[in-house]
Amino acid sequence: MKTNTPLRAYVIAEAGVNHNGDIALAERLVDAAKAAGADAVKFQTFRADLLATDAASLAPYQAASGEAAGQKSMLARLELDEAAHRRLQAHSRRAGIEFLSTPFDEDSADLLERLDVPLFKIPSGEITNKALIEHVARKGRPLILSTGMSDLGEVKRAVGWIRAVSAAPLTVLHCVTEYPAPADQVNLRAMAAMRDALGLPVGYSDHTLGAEIAVAAAALGASVIEKHLTLDRTMPGPDHAASLEPAEFAAMVRQIRAVESALGDGVKRPAPCEEKNRAAARRGLVAARDLPAGRALVRADLAAKRPGLGLSPADLDRVLGKALKRPLRRDEALTEDCV
Repeated sequence: MKTNTPLRAYVIAEAGVNHNGDIALAERLVDAAKAAGADAVKFQTFRADLLATDAASLAPYQAASGEAAGQKSMLARLELDEAAHRRLQAHSRRAGIEFLSTPFDEDSADLLERLDVPLFKIPSGEITNKALIEHVARKGRPLILSTGMSDLGEVKRAVGWIRAVSAAPLTVLHCVTEYPAPADQVNLRAMAAMRDALGLPVGYSDHTLGAEIAVAAAALGASVIEKHLTLDRTMPGPDHAASLEPAEFAAMVRQIRAVESALGDGVKRPAPCEEKNRAAARRGLVAARDLPAGRALVRADLAAKRPGLGLSPADLDRVLGKALKRPLRRDEALTEDCV
């Protein structure tokens, strides 16, 4: 019989740009991610001059966070150089958590390759960027592809670009690119649609408020759960408001692990903890009245009562018409050796 193997989601604490350009704050995010039980902490690697033009306007959620300048100016304040990346990677190693970062341009991907990161993530906004996707995929490392703002056709096309140059492990993440994302627009069932259509592991990158949607994704079999982490949601910056604070993130991880434990292997059978309750909760066949030895049993001679000792009520039809070998008192259990 085929059974489901219990799945343990790889939980990524998305520090992103919640360091606000402050390396010390970034290190505190690493420590918070480790303390919260995340498997990895992830930042974002980009060069502002390669990512946006001077004319690029802010996304509505970025403007709502209090940003006043254009997108390129905002990104420049949040950019981390190679020395900062190496410092964060070393700090993550000392903390005992995996260090990851998302590259937004080819130079940034090359920087991360020099750091020997264990995997690469293609962000949702780059799913149409064939050149970047191919450049990253050619590095031959495991890939995570985020799919916010895309339809299934665009996801299949990006997967095709990857598979044309790399056979490395690939995971796709369902995502809704809004900060925060409305729960009623998340459409978690799209995870199953992508899993069926692509034949690949599927995870979820969550931008909703709270933790319940991420926990639900784990219940649906997400192989990766990514969630933004901040030290303080009230801090200035584009992503803080849609992030979890450390205690909330830790609670989410505990809930995800509890859900994974509860999923089990899919085989329907009594749980070990149930065995002690079987006799008390089930019924057994008993004499409905005092019965003499030799009596051929009829339906009115028997009742089903707790505790579940002796023969089961499921055996009723089998014993009707059989003669008792010995007398039974009222409410005495009917056992196999009685008939």
